Amino acid sequence: MTEAEKAIAFIEGLTVPTGPLSGQPIALAPYQRQFLEGALASGVTIGVLSVARGAGKSALTAGVALGHLLGEIDPQPRRECLVGARTRDQARVIWDYISGLARSLPDNIQKRLTFRRAPRLEIEFDDEAGPHIVCVLPADGRTALGTSPTLCVLDERGHWEKEKGDALEHALLSGVGKRGGRMLLVSTSASDDAHAFSRWIDEPLSGSYVQEHRAPDGCAPDDLAAIKAANPGAEYGVGASLEWLEAQARRAVARGGSALTAWRLYNLNQRVADENRSVLITADQWLSCETDDLFFAGREGPVIVGIDLGGSASMSAAAFYWPATGRLEAVAHFPSKPSLLDRGHIDGVSGRYVEMHNRGELFAIGDATVPVAAWLSDVMTRIEGQPIGALVMDRFKQSELAEAINRAGIRAPLVWRGFGWKDGSEDIERFRRSVFDGKVKARPSLLLRSAFADAITLVDPAGNHKLAKGRSNGRIDAAAATLLAVAEGARATGRASKKPRAVAWV
Repeated sequence: MTEAEKAIAFIEGLTVPTGPLSGQPIALAPYQRQFLEGALASGVTIGVLSVARGAGKSALTAGVALGHLLGEIDPQPRRECLVGARTRDQARVIWDYISGLARSLPDNIQKRLTFRRAPRLEIEFDDEAGPHIVCVLPADGRTALGTSPTLCVLDERGHWEKEKGDALEHALLSGVGKRGGRMLLVSTSASDDAHAFSRWIDEPLSGSYVQEHRAPDGCAPDDLAAIKAANPGAEYGVGASLEWLEAQARRAVARGGSALTAWRLYNLNQRVADENRSVLITADQWLSCETDDLFFAGREGPVIVGIDLGGSASMSAAAFYWPATGRLEAVAHFPSKPSLLDRGHIDGVSGRYVEMHNRGELFAIGDATVPVAAWLSDVMTRIEGQPIGALVMDRFKQSELAEAINRAGIRAPLVWRGFGWKDGSEDIERFRRSVFDGKVKARPSLLLRSAFADAITLVDPAGNHKLAKGRSNGRIDAAAATLLAVAEGARATGRASKKPRAVAWV
């Protein structure tokens, strides 16, 4: 028998430890069998599984860990299985699940198991080739140094704290190589493409097996086919039922906001931000602004130009907003070095920048840095002949931008805004109102969709918001430029036009 066949036979010989099916034999869903066959195949050392929350991941990983401990899957001597979790509380949940599965083992096997809760969560199995151990670790890389695991399971890897999570992963990965072991990474989607778990999926390495069950981007949150795609066990009695999932989808749609964002992340397994802070706008709110038909949203009236100048070697973006019609356009630029493809790999977004370029949304200019005056000139040529209502810019870059505007010979009203609590909170509120009132219309834009997916806001105790970067490699420059342009457009529309006072004869 292959290792996968041994694992399937062992797990299906156990009984469900908790829930309404407690005491009944475990029946693996087809997607679980598929993962075991792929991840435990010959020549595979890394297995990656991404599936929605509550889809039976815990039973699968706990079953593999217990089977490995007992030598039912990999019978090498002195086996050491390390299970990584985000926190100690999550580690205890995994430990409880493994110990729960162990209760369905024959009595003579159970007598050889030792369960420890301190100083670490461990389960030890003793036989003539042992002792063998399962140890559950919270995401602190220092606790894994010096180990030589034969199997590592990283539970909910997509939601570990970045620094400590990456440290634990690296420590475990280096340890696995000592004894030719395997590593399994199992999780719902991380909230962005730059996360280490996302990179395992998007850029699989040699010797790895990747299986992802994710609803299509942009799908309706209550689309039944999308729900099935992210919850492949629901039709087979593994995890939540389809009826329950559909009811939760309707609840999320009715509540909107963070409830809808959480539904997409955890139940549709999509990569959307779910922060303790607030999103600028949700993915669904931005998608309501996108349209292929801009017949009634033309380039009419004055245009407001929002400018977000990035660092010398990072992205800079410009947004063009026509308040009279609600039309929005946006472009962004990077320096030419490194190339867009190389920069995409550095930022963990693979070929996304190249795709943006092919769509006419992202361009390269200059050499190692963005030449500000030349960039502004290029931006203004895109609206040549249009009346300019204002150029709106971050006052933090006022000196640099003012010099570049003079060198480029640009003549237009200048508005300087801040991204702090005062200006930022007002601009965010005006931008959100414009979006909710249907006053922002844009063609489908990968540049803008990516920017708004990464844009979050910090909230102070008084409820004021300011824009912040959600992730280290998130590019929110286009979102910042759009925020400035649309907010200024809302102010311009709201200003009462000055009328000449009537002449009063005395």
